[in-house]
Amino acid sequence: MNFEKIKQIMLITIKWLLICCLIGIFSGSASALFLVSLEFVTQVRIQNTWIIWLLPFGGLFIGYLYFISDSKIAKGNNLLLEEYNKPEKKIPFLMAPLVLLSTLITHLFGGSAGREGTAVQMGGAIADVCSSIFRLNHSERRTLIILGISAGFASVFGTPLAGALFALEIIFFSRINFRSIVLSFLVAYIAYFTVEFWEIQHTHYSIPEIPEMNFTALFWVLIVSILSGLAALLFSRSTHLWGKLFSKTIKHPPLRPFIGGIILAITIYFIGTTKYIGLGVPMIVDAFSIQNAPYDFLLKILFTGFTLGAGFKGGEVTPLFFVGATLGSALSVVVPLPIALLAGMGFVAVFSGATHTPIACTVMGMELFGMESGVYIGIACIIAYFFSGSIGIYKSQIVKGPKSILYQSIRKKGLKYL
Repeated sequence: MNFEKIKQIMLITIKWLLICCLIGIFSGSASALFLVSLEFVTQVRIQNTWIIWLLPFGGLFIGYLYFISDSKIAKGNNLLLEEYNKPEKKIPFLMAPLVLLSTLITHLFGGSAGREGTAVQMGGAIADVCSSIFRLNHSERRTLIILGISAGFASVFGTPLAGALFALEIIFFSRINFRSIVLSFLVAYIAYFTVEFWEIQHTHYSIPEIPEMNFTALFWVLIVSILSGLAALLFSRSTHLWGKLFSKTIKHPPLRPFIGGIILAITIYFIGTTKYIGLGVPMIVDAFSIQNAPYDFLLKILFTGFTLGAGFKGGEVTPLFFVGATLGSALSVVVPLPIALLAGMGFVAVFSGATHTPIACTVMGMELFGMESGVYIGIACIIAYFFSGSIGIYKSQIVKGPKSILYQSIRKKGLKYL
């Protein structure tokens, strides 16, 4: 190998290390700011429940912001997937502050949403700035998008291994080179440690008792996993259904979250509880030790699907955690497995089914709950993945592999709704 070749390799290496540092530090810092701000607005809402009556006006403001901005921004995570599959135009940097502000407004006034979408979109928008600075081609832009997703996910949940794998698996390892794999893990850890540097605390979960795996336990794991997959299917279809309904019945986009906000505020008032709005983290934590009502997960699906379908902003993943954990907890009344294990399996299995990412979700479960739960978590994620239907929460995600083959076969038999 001659000197010029070595020099070229070194320059490329330095370039990508610099890119990873920039994306990791800025995305991690953005997530840290987001997490602090999210906690602040959540506490404001908890201490001033009357503020929920302002949800329609918050929705109107969000709707108007997106109406006057670049129409591509409203696609959210789907825009990142579309640009990966077919790189055309730069992801607008405006996406980052816009989704941050809109998500905070959603949570401040009582919408039911998550946070992963916000962090991933901020990471993607921040990452794509590098495409202009470093004059990257289409193939290199694909790597940038992977890095943005990885950094955003890892930093907002405190799970760097799962974040790196999620970014790779969400696009089904399509057109990925070895460079993208290595850099995805590197940027995930940089973003994760950046959040740690800002002394931001992530929620901790525990599964204290892991029973020995046997045929009886395996039978019940399969039952819980199948139900988790069906819950993921219901969540995905519900969100898309509400989105289509609002688009079809209300032609002026800013009015959709306004009217949706009115309906949400009135509904929250009449049911007399706020436990199904916001992130729902307290309910998730309690699910590991306290048996939930069998309707808790259904109401969270309803509230989140309606909130996001109406045009409010945020993510779907934390609500998916809520749905899975409360479903697993509720099943503890009939399933002879520890409640914490059931909640943990549901937690990641519903997420796996709704995003078609069983590998990342299995790793996430082990990062959050410990390696001891790995066998139970892995089985739950894989089974839920296959039972969750062909369409997940991201419309632009291309589903490939065994699951794609399975559902193509099912559709040929006339079951098109799957």
